[in-house]
Amino acid sequence: MVQIPTTDGQADAFAAFPDHGERHPGVLMYADGFGIRPALTAMARELAGHGYYVLVPHLFYRHGPAPVIELPEHLGEEDRPAVFARLMPLIEAHTTERALRDAEAYLRFLTAQPEVSAGPVGVTGYCIGGLLAMRTAAAHPGQVAAVAGFHGPVAADGPDSLAKITAQVYLGHAASDVTPEALGELNQDLDAAGVDHLSEIYPGTVHGFTMSDTDAFDPAALQRHWDRLLPLLGRTLANG
Repeated sequence: MVQIPTTDGQADAFAAFPDHGERHPGVLMYADGFGIRPALTAMARELAGHGYYVLVPHLFYRHGPAPVIELPEHLGEEDRPAVFARLMPLIEAHTTERALRDAEAYLRFLTAQPEVSAGPVGVTGYCIGGLLAMRTAAAHPGQVAAVAGFHGPVAADGPDSLAKITAQVYLGHAASDVTPEALGELNQDLDAAGVDHLSEIYPGTVHGFTMSDTDAFDPAALQRHWDRLLPLLGRTLANG
C-alpha cells in the first residue's frame, strides 16, 4: 500500500510491480465501486506479472481509508441492496470535478515512481472505474496511450468528451448492460470522434463479470478480458 498526495488529502492505493529492479510502463487501474479488496489486488498482481507497474487508488479516500465499507468475502445477490445503500452516497459524492483532480494526482504519482519507465501510461477500469478511465484519458490525451473499460457506464459523459481522447480504446460490455442498438450508437460516436477503438459485448454476461468475488463472475469472460487488455497495453506502451 502507498499514499498518494492529492489536493484533498492523502489517497491510499495498492501498487504492484515486478521485483526485478527494472523500470516498467505504468498502468492506472480504477477499481469498481466495491474498491480495493483481494479480488482486485489479485488482478493488479496478475497484470504486474506481465511487466507493468500497476497503481490501484482507493476512490473514496475522502471518507476514510480502504475499506470504507466492510464487504463479505463473496458478494451474492442478497448482499447487494445493503452494500449499495451505503455505496451510492459515496459514488454520488465522487463528482466529475473530484475525479479529474484525483486523476491528475494519480498520474503524477504513478509517473514519478522510480520503477516506472518514461513514456505514456495505460488506464483501465471496471464498472464506475471504466467511466473514470475514460475521463482520465480525455483529460490527459498526451499522457494516456491506452484506455480500457469493462462493464462500465463509459458513455455517460456524452459524445463531446470522446473527441478529446487520443488513446487507443478497448471497451468490453456486459450483455446485461448494453443492447446491440446502444453499442452501435456508442461505436458510431467513437468513430465520429476519430477514436481508434474496439468496443464489444461479451455474450451471456452480466454486470461485474470480471469480479471473482461476486455472483456475476464469468471465468471465460475474465480470460477474454485479459486476451484483449494485454495486447492493447503491449502495442501502446513502451517495453510492454
